[in-house]
Amino acid sequence: MEIILLEKVVNLGGLGDRVKVKSGYARNFLIPKGKATLATVANLARFEARRAELERVAAEALTKAKARAEQLAELIVTLSVKTGNEGRLFGSVGSADIADAVSAAGIDLQKNEVRLSTGSIRQIGEYDVDLHLHTEVKTQIRVNVIAET
Repeated sequence: MEIILLEKVVNLGGLGDRVKVKSGYARNFLIPKGKATLATVANLARFEARRAELERVAAEALTKAKARAEQLAELIVTLSVKTGNEGRLFGSVGSADIADAVSAAGIDLQKNEVRLSTGSIRQIGEYDVDLHLHTEVKTQIRVNVIAET
């Protein structure tokens, strides 16, 4: 199935690219999320009419993501959690907990932007957590997990 991308999609292409993808990927993910449209003559004409607007929106999103990355560069998040005798946590610290702590610090962050490469945090310590704020903007923050007193 041939589609026109309405925004940059990782490992697929950029704004305005015509790409061939499997029909299920297009029907179930790209088109419902507004990331692509079918590559028909009418849709191609409609896209060309909206190209400037879509490029402006993409540039604004990139600028906002870069600004948030600069704010997050110096941030160290400290989470106080209940622990057992050997430093193991009762439960775990996940991406939602980290996103909530960063949002409480005054910087907007969604849980789907937090990437925990090794899964949830289950021990006390300091961790570097990857954040994917935009397809082109990635950064890291330091998360310090301490025992609750």
